[in-house]
Amino acid sequence: MRAARWYRRRFYRVLDTNCWLAGAEIDVVARRGRMLVFCEVKSKSGDGFGDPLEMVDARKAERVRRAASAWIAQHPEAAGLDVRFDVIAERTGRIEHLRDAF
Repeated sequence: MRAARWYRRRFYRVLDTNCWLAGAEIDVVARRGRMLVFCEVKSKSGDGFGDPLEMVDARKAERVRRAASAWIAQHPEAAGLDVRFDVIAERTGRIEHLRDAF
């Protein structure tokens, strides 16, 4: 997965990818120091249906937050870490990273 490689190149440790919890998928879970990142990845190859970053609406953000809470509950070593939610948009060979997306 390109998004996981993107985080690794920036010295994050990828802890999980494509995991299903609480009825939602978390695309990437990564950690760097005390920061735990849950990332939603949106890919787009054509011009239809708008921008990939626009595809993460309030409902999707809430589902990812719920899944992240479940992930943390299953990983007690993550308790107390700072949490951030990112979005990565993959567009025809380019990656755009939106930090603190929601």
